[in-house]
Amino acid sequence: MSRLAAGVVLVTAQEPPLGEDVGMTATAFTSVSLDPPLVLVSLREGSRMDDLLAEQPLWGVSLLAESQRHIAGRFAMKGRISDRLLFEDIAYTRGEICGAPLVGGALAVLECRTEQRVEAGDHTLVIGRVLSVGLPSGDGGPLTYFRGRYRHLG
Repeated sequence: MSRLAAGVVLVTAQEPPLGEDVGMTATAFTSVSLDPPLVLVSLREGSRMDDLLAEQPLWGVSLLAESQRHIAGRFAMKGRISDRLLFEDIAYTRGEICGAPLVGGALAVLECRTEQRVEAGDHTLVIGRVLSVGLPSGDGGPLTYFRGRYRHLG
């Protein structure tokens, strides 16, 4: 599957009750339906985000631009950096509906509510209804991942 190019997104949510921000880099993300608007993200079973989205139905997605490779890399290093430091010095806004951080300069940002969770091997497929879409001033092409490395189109 490393030979299948994929877009890179940041999935975020707020952990109740204290509102700590949690985020993870994902490449297994896709549109499922336009009517109703549904998306799918695949989460490693038992990961912090999988556990969080089992209890917190609201979450955000930032579609990263090629200039945001450093953000993708930072959130892919789970366990090596304190969660508090992950969002340090990253420009973001809070989703009005989900409250999760949405990365500034992303190509698009989505606020979602979990509709369905499907166990699939060692992953959980989370299907979310898109509640809002934002198109920040993100420029350039999408950040992609291919053969174990971040790439840009061009």
